Amino acid sequence: MKNVVETIAPPQKENLKPVITYHWMKKKEWQSLKDSFEGAKHLNILNAINRVDTTHLKRLDSILVPNDFSKPLSTYLPFPENIDELKDVNKIIFFSYPTQVFAAYENGKLVLTGPTNMGKKRTKTPEGLFFTNWKAKKTISTVDDEWILKWNFNVHNKWGVGFHEYALPGYPASHSCMRLLGADAQFLYGWADQWILKNDHEQLAYGTPVIVFGQYPFGEPRPWFKVIEDPKALDIPKDTLTYYIQPHLQTILERQQQRQSATTTAIKN
Repeated sequence: MKNVVETIAPPQKENLKPVITYHWMKKKEWQSLKDSFEGAKHLNILNAINRVDTTHLKRLDSILVPNDFSKPLSTYLPFPENIDELKDVNKIIFFSYPTQVFAAYENGKLVLTGPTNMGKKRTKTPEGLFFTNWKAKKTISTVDDEWILKWNFNVHNKWGVGFHEYALPGYPASHSCMRLLGADAQFLYGWADQWILKNDHEQLAYGTPVIVFGQYPFGEPRPWFKVIEDPKALDIPKDTLTYYIQPHLQTILERQQQRQSATTTAIKN
């Protein structure tokens, strides 16, 4: 991959994050601490690095814990703070399959990142470029009418793939969708743009671009366990993101311009 990336774009200067080390802590030991599960200011960091929601965090026998809780959440997760190549892209969302983390950027600057649990092995989340379509604060899954999806944002209308709030057990477990913590799903629900439709059959403009990339190592230990031995094991270099961005960048910019034109026309009319 390295040779391919270097032919696409020159290496970008990395904004180095502080090194955070990690260790395992037994649940009973964590529960005995002053900053335990209930009302803990560290809870969002623990959820993120263990790729779980609070309910599932409490069920773990051992918890992945950082040596320092004082940094912003993005410090503990693998996406870079800035991507120069995206300076002209108004909004974009990435979902990294191998790290089970999402990231949202505005003009190349990270605005939100957090954990996700994506499609299980039998129903994998499709890779590639998508765009946000329609959204609903609450909807019922077409796969199982007992699945209530909150803050749902569709990215593939035919396949029924989207991102939304749902349980995060700490591994890919969904029926192809990208599960999120409630606060993250609510933020993206309000932040990302819907498609613009002329009528039931014609689409005037696309929503926010979404890139899903990478392969999850099903059947192997969860990749984030590697940070115990190497705190930088999961970091996503900018040249890796360039590899996934570059084939789609022209399409993203063209559809962004198309949306701006459609919006301008609608305002004038």
